[in-house]
Amino acid sequence: MKCQRCEKPATFHITELTGDAPQEIHLCEDHARNYLQQSDEAEAPSPTLAGMLAQQLKLGQTAQELARLDKQSCPVCGITFYEFRQQGRLGCPHDYVSFEDELEPLINNIHGAREHVGKRPKRAAKSTDRRTDLIRLRRELKEAIEAEKYERASELRDEIHKFEEEDK
Repeated sequence: MKCQRCEKPATFHITELTGDAPQEIHLCEDHARNYLQQSDEAEAPSPTLAGMLAQQLKLGQTAQELARLDKQSCPVCGITFYEFRQQGRLGCPHDYVSFEDELEPLINNIHGAREHVGKRPKRAAKSTDRRTDLIRLRRELKEAIEAEKYERASELRDEIHKFEEEDK
């Protein structure tokens, strides 16, 4: 989808809920920055999504910082921060730890809290750390096989079997 004000791809999709009907706006990063600064200067009586996004953009993430962040990846599932920004989904529970500094302000803005409050599934695993370790080991095993590092692959396979035996 293209920006409504130029020919660049739209990377910001803003829905304004002020007025009678919701208004959708599709903008590139430059026009979104201008739009959000204008709406921030107007000082709406209640915080809007546009205002929150403007606040995020004001944090001073330059293009270089954003490029560095986009290359950062999760050691367990391998998802990059760029992939998260494009898809809007994380790859595994460990991503919350990997991208903690970047996600915390976003989660606080959306949910108003950082900690989960509420019920948890009764059948939930006692330790998610063991699960993330198992996911990481399986990914490393796959990478070792693709790189034809069979000795490392056999070590990883044995570790995975040991993990699975302990869970039984």
